[in-house]
Amino acid sequence: MGNAAPAGPGQPNTPRHAGKLFLAFLRLGLSAFGGPAMVAYIKDLAVQKNAWVSEESFKQGVAICQLIPGATAMQVAAYVGLRASGPLGAIAAYAGFAIPAFLLMVVLTALYQRAHDLPAVISIFQGLQVIVIALLANATVGFGQSTIKKWQDIILGLGITAYLLMHGSPVLAILASAICGLFLSKNQQTSSGKAPTPDSSPLLAPLTTPILLTLAYLAGLALLYCTSRQLFELSLVMAKVDLLAFGGGYGSVPLMFDEVVGVRQWLAGKTFMDGIALGQVTPGPIVITATFVGYLMASLPGALVGTLSIFTPSLIMLTAAVPYFDRIRHNGLFQRGMHGILVSFVGLLLSVTIRFILTLSWGVPQILLVTLAFLALRMKVDILWVVFAGGILSWLFL
Repeated sequence: MGNAAPAGPGQPNTPRHAGKLFLAFLRLGLSAFGGPAMVAYIKDLAVQKNAWVSEESFKQGVAICQLIPGATAMQVAAYVGLRASGPLGAIAAYAGFAIPAFLLMVVLTALYQRAHDLPAVISIFQGLQVIVIALLANATVGFGQSTIKKWQDIILGLGITAYLLMHGSPVLAILASAICGLFLSKNQQTSSGKAPTPDSSPLLAPLTTPILLTLAYLAGLALLYCTSRQLFELSLVMAKVDLLAFGGGYGSVPLMFDEVVGVRQWLAGKTFMDGIALGQVTPGPIVITATFVGYLMASLPGALVGTLSIFTPSLIMLTAAVPYFDRIRHNGLFQRGMHGILVSFVGLLLSVTIRFILTLSWGVPQILLVTLAFLALRMKVDILWVVFAGGILSWLFL
């Protein structure tokens, strides 16, 4: 990280107020469609417009956020806040960026709960479920292109897919892939660059912030355990999903699907797909589907618990990882294990895509819609336009 003051290497050490960060990211969060694509807009806000971090520090932050679990754009927002105004700035930026998506998802889920059985709404969501499959297929292809490097990766990814289609545990799949990565990538060259120099900045002091955040989360869990076992279990499930969602927000979808639909049967598969569809018409990351799940389980308290639990663990990991990132990023074992984990997420995405395909009834209109949506996404058409167009076509023709 270089000699990193809270503002980041190469950036003026001007004190920043967490309130200003909160408002700036709240405004940005209102238009945060496109998931990881928002990273470019965060860079414009943080580097060009406000000089909260240097361009070098921002690039380092993006690298960190891609290697730890959680939604990438959310993590980058927290990183900017951490560098600009310390731990309070990280929380302010993180919360500001998430609140618009949370509020809109609560409103949409409440409307969905009341109107999902109306004929027009059924038609729209039948089409949106097809669009969800196109979104997942596109994510699988895109993630696969950037991750699959050799034939061993193909075998590992397909093996994970087959294992999960036979209802294997995603957690075991991820752990096994990490171990396989240590051997399959044994001769892979590690990333170039000079070895990191020791950093004695305050940011490398004892891990006060992640420890305090962890204690706060554990205190919240204890309160839920005493007041509502259902919300306690919901919180544990969403935290587990967040902790294992390497590779960005889409990595959470197969994990959440397995826990919510497969293991605990809190929601039907088609209902869960409706939640993903709603997540795509709201700003923010796809993991905001946790708000949908929580609301359907326990109304507003469930939405709050689901949302906080899907975002808190990755925030803790970010505040813990930033000080020590340069100490591990060049380690060969770490890189090979991470590569194995990322390959497993190609298999995870492919398996949930196949399972969603098997969930729906297919005819010529559905096949045409999924094909057009997939091609549009491959041509980089904005996700929001694809979802809106899919909803209109479904209303007219399905």
